[in-house]
Amino acid sequence: MNNVIRLEETPRRIISLVPSQTQLLHFFGLEDEVVGITKFCIHPDDWFREKDRVGGTKSVNLDKVKALKPDLIIGNKEENQQEDILALQEIAPVWMSDIYTLDDALKMIQSVGEITGKNEKAESLVERIQEAFDNLRRFAGKLSSYGNSVIYFIWKGPDMTSGTETFIDDMLTQCGLINVKTEGRYPLASGNEQPDYVFLSSEPYPFKENHIEAFQQVYPDAKIVLVDGEMFSWYGSKLADAPSYFKSLLEQLSID
Repeated sequence: MNNVIRLEETPRRIISLVPSQTQLLHFFGLEDEVVGITKFCIHPDDWFREKDRVGGTKSVNLDKVKALKPDLIIGNKEENQQEDILALQEIAPVWMSDIYTLDDALKMIQSVGEITGKNEKAESLVERIQEAFDNLRRFAGKLSSYGNSVIYFIWKGPDMTSGTETFIDDMLTQCGLINVKTEGRYPLASGNEQPDYVFLSSEPYPFKENHIEAFQQVYPDAKIVLVDGEMFSWYGSKLADAPSYFKSLLEQLSID
């Protein structure tokens, strides 16, 4: 949003409006500093159960935010609504992330670490993530004998997919996979695509085993796979675990 925020001191009352960034704040050990989260901030479980909730990522309750008297609010351009953010800026400084790639995510981690006084933990986490993804790319490069085109579904009715210029697309690329949907960020499926694999994500729509047969009828030549949506779309501390998950997924695809 091209805004500059200035903080007189390290924030002591933080509200997080993004689940993956909430998890990052927990990783940084900001138990006392984080006073408010959204109803979708499910990790860690004790925060989800005990922290004050200020509505959803796209439906922030301004009165609840005001009551918590934050000195910093952390959001994300895609997750949050602009009208909510503009209103929140009247309450407290709002820092926004805008993430499309792994590099964007790493810069976000460093920035949030700097803002919250957790530089050392942030830099250590970034190094750990970079090393894990370097190893993943080397591993993926060795698996050249199997197909690598994929369509990634995030919603059912309408059947919405993840296209290019999304964080999910970058994660697919990190795995050595090629996204067949290139006509927009979240295009609808046509049914005419010819992917090697169909990924059904666990979020935001919770695809289950009982959805596989219907997709197999549409894509008879593709392997239908249920995947962990958090690993493909959460861009905070979850990234440290994503490469090992991706390796297991790639091994499954190459064996099948």
